[in-house]
Amino acid sequence: MKVLLVDGTIIGNKTGAVLDTVETYVKETNGNFEIERMDLATYDHQFVDGRPSDQYNDDMKKLVKKFEEADAYILATPIFQGSIPGVLKNAFDMLHPHAMRYKPVSIVANGGTYQHHLVVENQLKPILDYFRCLVTPNYVYTHSGHFDQDNRIIDEDVHNRLRELARVFAKYADMSSDLSKDMLDAN
Repeated sequence: MKVLLVDGTIIGNKTGAVLDTVETYVKETNGNFEIERMDLATYDHQFVDGRPSDQYNDDMKKLVKKFEEADAYILATPIFQGSIPGVLKNAFDMLHPHAMRYKPVSIVANGGTYQHHLVVENQLKPILDYFRCLVTPNYVYTHSGHFDQDNRIIDEDVHNRLRELARVFAKYADMSSDLSKDMLDAN
């Protein structure tokens, strides 16, 4: 099973640090996953404006292909100004509505305060519901106090929650393996 780890920002290091940690726990939970990392910072992004997909640059086409070829995802995002980064939303806007259909997704997010965790519930989950993803129920939110000066997670509770996220993600991946990704409806 191909698992795509998405670092959903082009700036900062904490999101990548959380993704590194969850990747370690996912590998410990299931060593059979074929894991690939997608760092949005390494792509030449174009603003998605509704033109046909073949009119975008090669990086945008590559981004779409990686999403389409993956069987499952772990999305990592910072929360900026009470919202997900525009670059992550732009990536979602590039995808066909069926690209992530019935595929498992776990979410890790980080922000400057505890209050920003609601962005996952109010923005990111509805987007993933639109794509009809199998969103695991236990996302992990971190804030700046969970990290040391080198962006290492120092909070043991966060580590425990990331281990649990990895365990649940692996179960969702198993569950989805025999679920047809074909459209079950006409939409």
